[in-house]
Amino acid sequence: MKTALVTGGSRGIGKAIVYAFANAGYNVLLNYNRSEQSAKDIVKDLEGCDGVVEMFKADVTNRDEVDAMVEYAVKEFGGIDVIVNNAGISQVGLFTDLEEDEWKRVLDVNLTGVFNVTQSALKQGMLSKKDGAIINVSSIWGITGSSCEVAYSASKAGVIGLTKGLAKELAPSNITVNTVAPGTIATDMIFKEYDENDIELIKKDIPMGRLGEAEEVAKLVLFLASDNARYITGQVISPNGGMVI
Repeated sequence: MKTALVTGGSRGIGKAIVYAFANAGYNVLLNYNRSEQSAKDIVKDLEGCDGVVEMFKADVTNRDEVDAMVEYAVKEFGGIDVIVNNAGISQVGLFTDLEEDEWKRVLDVNLTGVFNVTQSALKQGMLSKKDGAIINVSSIWGITGSSCEVAYSASKAGVIGLTKGLAKELAPSNITVNTVAPGTIATDMIFKEYDENDIELIKKDIPMGRLGEAEEVAKLVLFLASDNARYITGQVISPNGGMVI
């Protein structure tokens, strides 16, 4: 049975990804940092699945915590087959109002977190096994950039660059590396940053006329982790309803 490590797995897209892998028969280690109760609820809800779902608290910006999390996954499940780097934070506001600590925090979580988790897992067995899949969650704004979300855009563009470079480096080891770059998805993050009028304006810019669902992103991530996607690597796939083509 394969094992997937999903960072930021207690809410939004990450939560949907955890459910998708668990229901597909994977063992899943759900990483969370602050949303402990939500993580507990998910683990309890998935007790009847074929695979084992466990939770682990770790700040992806803290390498010691990340190393401990990966070590736990190796000990409990025998190794990690799939990494889903989903943990992320947003920041909305004018670039000229952006504080240096805000800038650093967004890049630390969204980009350095991907580095920490991926390198730790590769060093602790994934690379020597010469098999696996790494799926990084970026954003449509990592492709196009977004006004008033400069730090977020920069961090997500960095994830895309990391993906492409690492895909070439790991291809000889039979490890695929891809990025999913969602458009506007109906999650708590979106509803926290935008009011109802803003959401309606966003919908008008989407040819399909609606926000995406977290489960739609999760299905794509699950596909990229499957044997059906073994010849796909270094790609950026953006489920965005036609907003950017």
